[in-house]
Amino acid sequence: MDTPILHQRLPEAPWLDPAMRRLPGIRPRPVEEWILRDEAFTGQMALRDTLIAEERSRVHELLPGGEAAARELLDMVLGTLSTDASYQIGAQVVTRPDGRIVDLDTTLPLVTLGRLVQSDFCILEAGPEGHVMSGAILCFPAGWTLAQKIGRPLDGIHGPVKSYDADVGRRVQRLFDAIRPDQILWRANAHLYDDPTLFAPRTEAMPRPYVGLGAAKYVRSERQTLRRLPKTGAVVFGIHTLMVPLAGLTEEQRAELHRLETRASVRPEEASTG
Repeated sequence: MDTPILHQRLPEAPWLDPAMRRLPGIRPRPVEEWILRDEAFTGQMALRDTLIAEERSRVHELLPGGEAAARELLDMVLGTLSTDASYQIGAQVVTRPDGRIVDLDTTLPLVTLGRLVQSDFCILEAGPEGHVMSGAILCFPAGWTLAQKIGRPLDGIHGPVKSYDADVGRRVQRLFDAIRPDQILWRANAHLYDDPTLFAPRTEAMPRPYVGLGAAKYVRSERQTLRRLPKTGAVVFGIHTLMVPLAGLTEEQRAELHRLETRASVRPEEASTG
């Protein structure tokens, strides 16, 4: 087994905030905190390089018509990275903080983007059925596959999620309709895992078995962000994945997880925004 790529701690535990346990659990965030770089950067980026090289058809999709939004997203991320002195951004290449050089290939904007930052990104564009996923770079799927979600509207994307009912769907659609380009919205989830593998796709027909605290070794948490692109109007869903050993949780975080699991018929993952 390859050495797992782990975080030392979980900076924000969604299950400690009662308001974040209720879907969609959205909060505002400073624009400066849109893209994060943390202690797992080197390991995660090396894995992303490998997945993009060897599994591109499974981690990248861009539908016809989505090119403009994808290029705009790449430009916005490059603008954000220009404020980070650890990146060296040239006209044709970017040198990452780990020293790797990435070609700025604007003909493959999402592929290029996937090699620049730890976050995954899904682009959703407005259509007759609501916002539809038109493109994505998804190196670290947690129990779903890009192939089954691309081209689907929000309700179809979240169909297997039991807590994503019609009321939650309406609230999420209102968020997508109302979000402004100058704001960042964020939420977080948390799930118990016995396997630290970051690339963990699963089809809707084969959901991941539940793992309780007794068998769990890790907490996998996604810091999820929403941002509107000002030119195309597309909404970008960002996913920054953290994999933390249970031993890395604080005493308060572990105690609340235990309390939630012992509550009748409530699993920690269901009480921490799913």
